[in-house]
Amino acid sequence: MINRAMGDYLKVTYKLQKQKGLDRVSTSAIAEALDLSAASVTNMLKRLSNMKLINYNPYRGVELTEAGEKVALEVIRHHRLIELYLAEALGYSWDKVDAEAEKLEHSISEEFEDKIDEILGYPTEDPHGDPIPAKDGTLKEMKYDRLSDIEVGQSVEIRRVDDKDPAVLRYLETLGLLPSVVVDVTEVAPFNGPLTVKVNDNKHALGRELASNIYVDPRKDDQGLQNS
Repeated sequence: MINRAMGDYLKVTYKLQKQKGLDRVSTSAIAEALDLSAASVTNMLKRLSNMKLINYNPYRGVELTEAGEKVALEVIRHHRLIELYLAEALGYSWDKVDAEAEKLEHSISEEFEDKIDEILGYPTEDPHGDPIPAKDGTLKEMKYDRLSDIEVGQSVEIRRVDDKDPAVLRYLETLGLLPSVVVDVTEVAPFNGPLTVKVNDNKHALGRELASNIYVDPRKDDQGLQNS
């Protein structure tokens, strides 16, 4: 029986594997992500290994098995569908949906999941632009550039925003920097200085760290900036 804690471990391991582009994730990275002691994490990893959900070697780290990845993607699917349902059906702001979804992702039935999916029109992305795993357990991960790496003169479309910090999400919303919004990069200061972006007729200076939380896709019809 997969309990909430196990599901969280598998979800975090999956996300770390994808974020870092690694086949295996260290015990210390999982402990940091879950804010738990290394000893507690080691004990759980041994349990998950005995259940054939992960391949675990203390010296080589953790790798999800096929069964473990399937569980992780199911939890992620629940989470992201709930986020979108909270935002679209219940009017939650995008900075609050992650915390609420964390509480509910392990609780909903498959029937409830299917109903949410149907009501939302079988969506493929959550409110932050993260892909929603399909019912069959597959997930199409898209590769986007960070806004912090975009050069002057490029026009890009925001596709995804990191959802880890609610305060950052609230701030970006006040600037109009949301998924599907097109922005022009008008200035990039040297020596890792801020970059200036234009949203409609408004310009905003963004620090590199903040801009690195925003993932963008260059527009195919980008002809450079015309009236910046």
